[in-house]
Amino acid sequence: MLRRELAAALRTGRAVRRPRTTTAHGSRFVAPMLMISDRPAEVGDRAVPGHREGDLIIGKDGGSAIGTHVERATRYVLLAHPGNRGRCADVVRDALLATLPQHLKRSLTWGQGAEMAWHHEFGPAADMPVYCCDPHSP
Repeated sequence: MLRRELAAALRTGRAVRRPRTTTAHGSRFVAPMLMISDRPAEVGDRAVPGHREGDLIIGKDGGSAIGTHVERATRYVLLAHPGNRGRCADVVRDALLATLPQHLKRSLTWGQGAEMAWHHEFGPAADMPVYCCDPHSP
């Protein structure tokens, strides 16, 4: 009886804190990832051109999206617009493949967003390894 009264006095009115959301599927990635710590040392010192970092920028209310990838040595930015087809993994993959230059493809480092869930298909299609950032630190 006392326990119920104490729980009712709490600000939320419940005794046990529960998470607001749960992941039903677990990981969004279907294949094992190459992590950012596995990248070669030449990527970190920015001496060799062709290594890229990218992310997906989502517009207001999720109405639009644009993929960015920056070449690390020259800081040259390329934008990939998936169009009105959404921002699923296959659409973003196709938009990125269309904008990648053929002569400067050494590696790509991307966040762990759902848009890069098919990184195992993007890497062989682009003929370059895809490294993923650590969770919650793009």
